[in-house]
Amino acid sequence: MRRKNERLSLDGHSARPPAIAVTSDRAERALSQRGLQFTPLRRQILDMLIEAGRPLGAYDLLARQRERAGKPFAPTQIYRVLDVLQAAGLIHRLATQGTYVVCDHEHAAGETPVFLVCGACGSVAEAASTAVEQEVEAVAAASGFKPIHPVVEVEGRCAACRAGP
Repeated sequence: MRRKNERLSLDGHSARPPAIAVTSDRAERALSQRGLQFTPLRRQILDMLIEAGRPLGAYDLLARQRERAGKPFAPTQIYRVLDVLQAAGLIHRLATQGTYVVCDHEHAAGETPVFLVCGACGSVAEAASTAVEQEVEAVAAASGFKPIHPVVEVEGRCAACRAGP
């Protein structure tokens, strides 16, 4: 049975080692490489996503931030923070759900993130695949398109939901 933080391999290779934790040091380093600071609000939003252990929407984060800080923040502030954390590779946006999830590992060059989203319970597993990367590049090239940040989301049912009650 796969451990919760273990990465899947879609290339037919064995599963990769358990993912690394998102730490303040890693976040600070990733932001610093982009000339950005790990501000208190960025830290709080990242911490909330880590603590949730599941994807959260911007308005979920806004409500949690309001509870923590005791003062309202504008949705634009939260979206700006999410954009910065996403650009730094610390989180991913799941388009099918309109939510954000922590990326607890660093992607290797030539890997496309593949999110396996359970439509029943909402769980999300992240895999990475060089084969998917190559196929996306080939399909895009045939159309004269150049992908910048390819991400694939597959909706289905996780093993626990398929097993049923």
